[in-house]
Formats: sequence, structure tokens, C-alpha cells
Amino acid sequence: MIRALTLLSLLLAPAAALAAPELPLATVTGADGESQSYSVSIQILALMTMLTLLPSLVIMMTAFTRIIVVFAILRQALGLQQTPSNQILIGLAMFLTIFVMMPVLDRVNTEAIAPYMAETLSAEEALQAASRPVREFMLAQTREADLALFVELSGDQAQAPEEVNFFVLVPAFMTSELKTAFQMGFMIFIPFLVIDLIVASVLMSMGMMMLSPLIISLPFKIMLFVVVDGWVMIMGTLATSFGVGS
Repeated sequence: MIRALTLLSLLLAPAAALAAPELPLATVTGADGESQSYSVSIQILALMTMLTLLPSLVIMMTAFTRIIVVFAILRQALGLQQTPSNQILIGLAMFLTIFVMMPVLDRVNTEAIAPYMAETLSAEEALQAASRPVREFMLAQTREADLALFVELSGDQAQAPEEVNFFVLVPAFMTSELKTAFQMGFMIFIPFLVIDLIVASVLMSMGMMMLSPLIISLPFKIMLFVVVDGWVMIMGTLATSFGVGS
């Protein structure tokens, strides 16, 4: 998993940088007047730089965004401000993301990492092989209208979705993911909103206008969520929305 994500983090690294041998780093002159030059490999420098962007790449290129947004909307719909905590939601989202992305990561490992470790592929060839499963996943989840918008804005001359520049595909993918997450969040919100309306109407009819409806509706919303086995439904719906198990 770590090796796959590390190779994915290099997808944005320029090929020229990977091919360059060394970058002068510093020159140290000793007391005897002799100088020693130190350099760093461009490939290592690119790797370390891209590793700092790994969290952003996980958010931009995987299922993480849709999952965490749906979880956040669910918590808001239940009326729970801090339960489950952000750490719990992020942990759930991360492991569900790994579950959803496992077929893609398996292909990256089989087609790119394993041949590269066996020295049958160069670094550039491994990057190209690793990018194909990721691009296919992103294209499958991206709406044609969103992709067409960013292609038009960028002036990309691609004749087919598979030829779209990676920097055009990423924002289109993110836009589609946010739209899908909000659509799912809307459907989640409806039953809890109905409970809030019913409780507010009952309290108003009883003249208890000073009592907050949220205090009364919260136990009913939690009970409804538990009775219908809500976590299983949410997790299963999120997984199947990416085509897992279908």
C-alpha cells in the first residue's frame, strides 16, 4: 500500500527531472584550502518533494473526498457536532478509501511497482504504467459535462477522454466527486429533516415553543439510524457508488 501510494505521488513529477542525474547542493572548503562539493540526485529530490504532497494527492485522486463529505453531512444531519470525532471520521474514510481503491492499487503494483523493483521497467515507464489504472478510475467517476468544461477552459486539444491532460482531469474529477457527495448527502438529510419537522410541529401545537426541538428529535434520529443499521447502509452505498461489488 505504501509503495503504491509513493509511486502514485510521483505521477506529477516531470520526466525531465527524473532523468537529470544530480543537482549541486553545497561546496565546503576546508582549512587546507581543498573544497568538497556535495550534490543530491534530482530523482531523490523529486521523490521527497512529492511525498510532502502525498496527502493532497490522496484527496485529489482517490475516493477519499466523496466519502469524507458524506460522513460530514451525515453527522450534521444527525445533529451531532463532535460525535463521531473528526479523527474517527477521517480514519473510517481512509480505510474505506483503501478498500475502494484496492483494485486500482493492485493493478499499479502488478503493472508498475513489481516490474520496476525487478528492474524490467525504467522509472519513466513505471510511472506511465502506474498512471493508467489511476486515470481509468478517475475517468470512470468523472461526468462528461465536468470534463468538457475544464477541457474547454484549458484549451486542451484532446480528441478522447483518455488523451486529456492530467492537470485537466484532476479538477474535473474533484468537481464530479463533490457533486456526487452532495447528492448523496441530500438523500441522507431528508429522513432526519422529516423527524425535525414532526417534532417541531408537535412541540408548537403543545405550546412548548421555548423547548428546542433538537433536544427532543436527537434521540429519535439516533434510534432511527440504529434501527435501520445506518452505518452498514452508508458504508455499503459509498462502496457500491464506485462500482465495488457490482
